[in-house]
Amino acid sequence: MSAPSPRARTTASQRWDAVDVARGIAIAAMIVYHFSWDLSFLQLIGTNILQVPAWRWFARGIAGSFLMLAGFGLALAHAQGFRRIPFLKRLMKVGGAALAVTLVTYFAFPESYIFFGILHCIAVSSVLSLPFLRLHPALTLAFAVFCLLAPWLFTSPALDAPWLDWLGLGASDPVTNDYVPIFPWFGLVLIGVAAGKLMLAQQETLSLARWRADNVFFRTLVWAGRKSLPIYLIHQIVLLGALYGVAQIVGPNPSAACQRICLMQNGNPALCPSVCSCILQQVPERDLWQRLLANKAAPDDNTRISRAAQRCMRQSPPS
Repeated sequence: MSAPSPRARTTASQRWDAVDVARGIAIAAMIVYHFSWDLSFLQLIGTNILQVPAWRWFARGIAGSFLMLAGFGLALAHAQGFRRIPFLKRLMKVGGAALAVTLVTYFAFPESYIFFGILHCIAVSSVLSLPFLRLHPALTLAFAVFCLLAPWLFTSPALDAPWLDWLGLGASDPVTNDYVPIFPWFGLVLIGVAAGKLMLAQQETLSLARWRADNVFFRTLVWAGRKSLPIYLIHQIVLLGALYGVAQIVGPNPSAACQRICLMQNGNPALCPSVCSCILQQVPERDLWQRLLANKAAPDDNTRISRAAQRCMRQSPPS
């Protein structure tokens, strides 16, 4: 592989609109996911998106794109040599934001607070990536593959200690709202580092680096990409605040309310979705389910639900 030319190195140190657009797309996707998660969490929809594989893979894809872009950005930022002061400023900014996320979620969700999420992983991975900025991309990619495979090769109950959860090699995942451990996710950062170095060796890189957003759509994505950290920190506060107000007005989705009541009464999560789907065909009124959850249901309400449940249980008896 040929070394980057001086011109390519100089170009790399400049801000790329193309990279900011990619980061802006990732931010937009993240907002879509968190909006859906909030709807599910507040029971405004009947679907628990954490139980839907497509949503889980969507979330992983978003996290992976942020990590690869972080690695790519590191390679570009230090193409002319390690720039200590800018690196430390960025590290303090990301690390401080990660600490803020931990503190806020500890008080908001004490049983599932975020102790090693996407920002924690980016901060630690940035430090771990420094030696790879000087290595050949092939070696970097080889270690990236090792990181991606590590959870399948080295997972052990001996690594389940809470102080080792950040590694991601325990036999069980901790309870947390965002978990992005070093293994396998550091591998994606290294892929970004290797991709950045490989692109710098190509003359075509210069045209991509010089590309500038020339319409409102792309300029909006560039703005979002450059403000990705503050957007990440405040978007959930805005979304949860707005949707919580909606939830107080319209109440829970009947499907979500039914499944919640079902779980409280029989504790069989596999049975509840099908039974509730049947019950809601007979008793779809949203306000009735609000009364049930608030323990304000009239005797007639309970009778209707009980009869519907009995009919549905006869049609689909528990296995």
